[in-house]
Amino acid sequence: MEEELCAYKIDIERYFKRIGYKGERSPCLENLFQIHFAHAKSIPFENLDVLLGKTISLEIQDIEKKLVRDLRGGYCFEQNTLFAHVLSQLGFSFIKLAARVHYKTTKLLPKTHMSLLVQCDGAMWIADVGFGGHGLLFPLLLEDSHETEHFGWKYRVKRFNSLWVIQLWENREWNSLYSFSLEPQEYVDYKMANYYVSTHPDSPFTRSLIVQSLSPGERKILRNKKFSLLSPHSSQLREIKDAYELIEVLNADFGLYFSPTTFFRFEEE
Repeated sequence: MEEELCAYKIDIERYFKRIGYKGERSPCLENLFQIHFAHAKSIPFENLDVLLGKTISLEIQDIEKKLVRDLRGGYCFEQNTLFAHVLSQLGFSFIKLAARVHYKTTKLLPKTHMSLLVQCDGAMWIADVGFGGHGLLFPLLLEDSHETEHFGWKYRVKRFNSLWVIQLWENREWNSLYSFSLEPQEYVDYKMANYYVSTHPDSPFTRSLIVQSLSPGERKILRNKKFSLLSPHSSQLREIKDAYELIEVLNADFGLYFSPTTFFRFEEE
């Protein structure tokens, strides 16, 4: 795995410009937090290429071009693969994990989420820049029942035997985002899961348009033609009228630029 990460060097200067990071680069906890924060609020979560019939590549050269050079977003495998390469180049020690999503579903889903477990300053931290609008701005300490707030958004980590669960405080209760074990994953594991989420008819990514971004004060959630603005204490929802307004929202609210004639194939709700 380390050989795979070290085989290709991304343009770290261009990456830092993309996320607006101008801080230090030594592998310490403060820098981990600040780089994670800069990435999480700068690169949106999105599945638009799936709806355009394009293949989602997990080759780091393709991910770097898409997310850094072409100013696009991506979903967990793209986002956290890029972040893993950044951490590797900066000298951080970590393993890659596979998680099972539980948020807003009672179904038992396959392990189709990627996150990272970073060892830093004598502790283990969950780093995850790829869960979208309900995800993390900063890493979470891997400690049972540990609670933390990110600008009013409250999270906790719970342990259930060999499994760990990331939970979000929402609507006056703890909601599980995803669960995982600490078994390290390899590129081939993600390659199979990526193929499922980008091609299988049961995958929400093949049926729904999903674009999300997060910032300290506000989270933007676009699912098909429903556009939500969330804060820790309030929410707003409006309907997108037509395809032209959809293109405008992608541009103005997410920094994603598409031709007005672009057609995204998704199921109407």
